[in-house]
Amino acid sequence: MNQKSPKKTYRLLFGAMTSLVVLTAAGAVSAETLESALARAYGNNPQLNAQRAGVRVADEDVAQAKSGYRPRINATADVGRNWTEAESPASRFSRNTTSRSALTPRGFGVEINQPIFDGFQTSNRVRAAESNVLGSRETLNNTEQTVLLDAATAYMDVLQDTAVLDLQRNNVEVIDEQLRQTRDRFNVGEVTRTDVAQAEARLAAAQSDASQAEATLRASIAQYRQIVGVEPSQLAPGRPLDRLTPRSLDAAVKIALSEHPAIKARQHAVDVAELQVKIQQGALAPQLGVAGSVDQRYDRQTEGDASLSASVVARLTVPIYEGGQAYAATRQAKETVAQRRLEADATRDQVRAAVMSSWGSLEAARAQIQAAQAQIDAAETALSGVREEARVGQRTTLDVLNAQQELLDARVNLIRAQRARVVASYNLVSAMGRLNSRALGLKVNHYSPKIHYDQVKDLWIGTSTPDGR
Repeated sequence: MNQKSPKKTYRLLFGAMTSLVVLTAAGAVSAETLESALARAYGNNPQLNAQRAGVRVADEDVAQAKSGYRPRINATADVGRNWTEAESPASRFSRNTTSRSALTPRGFGVEINQPIFDGFQTSNRVRAAESNVLGSRETLNNTEQTVLLDAATAYMDVLQDTAVLDLQRNNVEVIDEQLRQTRDRFNVGEVTRTDVAQAEARLAAAQSDASQAEATLRASIAQYRQIVGVEPSQLAPGRPLDRLTPRSLDAAVKIALSEHPAIKARQHAVDVAELQVKIQQGALAPQLGVAGSVDQRYDRQTEGDASLSASVVARLTVPIYEGGQAYAATRQAKETVAQRRLEADATRDQVRAAVMSSWGSLEAARAQIQAAQAQIDAAETALSGVREEARVGQRTTLDVLNAQQELLDARVNLIRAQRARVVASYNLVSAMGRLNSRALGLKVNHYSPKIHYDQVKDLWIGTSTPDGR
């Protein structure tokens, strides 16, 4: 019986699988790449597309705010029917008389109201709406980061779980071969029934691990389908974003505090809150407007009569006391400003913590890869030695099985460390605020929220959206 055959088969299967799935990109020209998966997620992810729609919703707030500068024009028309019956009492010279009349009073007119001054409420509403648009764009950028990070994580999870499943299945084959050889040796009296039972137990455990690995892979595939929009197929190895990571932690923190879209969104929220204070204060200022009307009437007093009237009125309204509502609203708006500033400070702290955590995870993953590679080398040497010693009776079957399990664990650790290395790099770039389609160089039609904004910000009329709906 050749004792080296299982060892050779084990090393070839495990080494080839690790090299094919994780370590190299050879032969993966036609495979789905991490970049192409991110491009699919960028175009297809419903969460990201919903946030884009949310930005378009915010764009319309600017057009609504600008309506405060414009006149209000209303046309009116009315028609009615009046019946009148009058009796005149008798006198010395006449008898009782009764007069009846029926009129159809009707008319139409046009009213125009043009605001002139409203305590700068309209101008502040426009500025607040514009700041809200900028904030919604930063929220969109942050959502884009989240989706791309989730897609990269799902991609690497599928790669990792596929490799782990293959390793577990190969482990089942190797232990099954080990069990067959142990039974042969038992039949010739070289080992005991205990050795056979140990191999059988280890085979059952390996089959259980393979089943669990298969279930984990199915869950990862489902997550990939949810985020990217398609089933994964022939995934090429993923690579870390070393080109977008700075040389030092301090540099990463500095970039994050100045560029992260979550921080920028909070800053715009502070601007909106400050403008809301001015809007509420504007309600206490005098209001000036001009109203004009033209009215055509028929049958107002007698049948067949007609009249045309027109008027222009300038009206100044000075609020004196409105029950305290405007004062309470102003105080409330000021408290909201303080709240938004504190939220911005909290977001800065969260971003700083995320950068530091991601940096540490990336450094740990790099160290784990080196340790796992060293572990594999040592485990291969140990397995080779244990097999040789077992062949001459100096080691038991359990020793061989344990050595095989240690080598399997080392290879799984390497795969997980390589996955963690890639995901940690994407986490770091995301924590810095630079994980976007342009920085990654994705081959996509980059979404520009400014296009829709320019299309609707100055529209006076129309209910159709720019895309024709």
